[in-house]
Amino acid sequence: MIRLEDVSYSYQSGEEQAIKAVNNISMTIEKGEFVAIIGHNGSGKSTLAKLLNGLLLPQAGTVWVGGKSTADLEENWRIRQQVGLVFQNPDNQLIATIVEEDVAFGPENLGLPSTEIVARVQESLAQVGMSEFRQHAPHLLSGGQKQRIAIAGILAMHPQCLVLDEPTAMLDPQGRREVMDTVRRLNSEAGMTVVWITHHMDEAVSAHRVMVMDQGRIAIQGTPREVFRQTELLQSLDLDVPVITRLGQLLAKDGFDLPPDVLTVEEMVSLLCP
Repeated sequence: MIRLEDVSYSYQSGEEQAIKAVNNISMTIEKGEFVAIIGHNGSGKSTLAKLLNGLLLPQAGTVWVGGKSTADLEENWRIRQQVGLVFQNPDNQLIATIVEEDVAFGPENLGLPSTEIVARVQESLAQVGMSEFRQHAPHLLSGGQKQRIAIAGILAMHPQCLVLDEPTAMLDPQGRREVMDTVRRLNSEAGMTVVWITHHMDEAVSAHRVMVMDQGRIAIQGTPREVFRQTELLQSLDLDVPVITRLGQLLAKDGFDLPPDVLTVEEMVSLLCP
């Protein structure tokens, strides 16, 4: 679905030395995969997200999406239709006064016939569980509901991949659950390719693969279990393991027979109370 070959991107501010946000990264994301990207602030996560759909173009190397280079300006518009980008603050992506009008904005700009636009709006609102709010004003919705509307607006473009850049950072626990459940369902039931960028370790647990970024590079990658058992290495990168994993490690030190990579509450319960 997406392939990066030796990709780098730097920011230059005046005469100051350039800051390399993405440093010679090579990686692939397979169709239907759920990839979580974690890292401390300034590790390059958001820059990588913008490179994946051509919002930023690599200064070195190549980003391929469906076999097309994002640097090919004739293909850039099509690539952005294939890879939808959801930002941290949903208010930055909501532009209309009525929910269904906001979701229709993307398909309208594709020049689709009105019947197709209506069908796509209904379909995408149903996918995120927001059909009953189609006549509501977006600014009156909760943070989690706004983010689901923002996702619906992307889905109405019929992308093959969703890239979400810390989509729950501004949400309360209920809003976080709503958005996470929606995206998990899109991946598992609709086969949507998902790149989930987050600094919440527990959100990365359900991913197929976790990538840990540090200083613009991929420092660790593997399954959630492979990554989160490396507690000391993660802490050296100013990160931590999910709370339930840390609890399991502390209980193991107190004599409980627990592995170092417990990932969920349900798994912990089954191990403690077989």
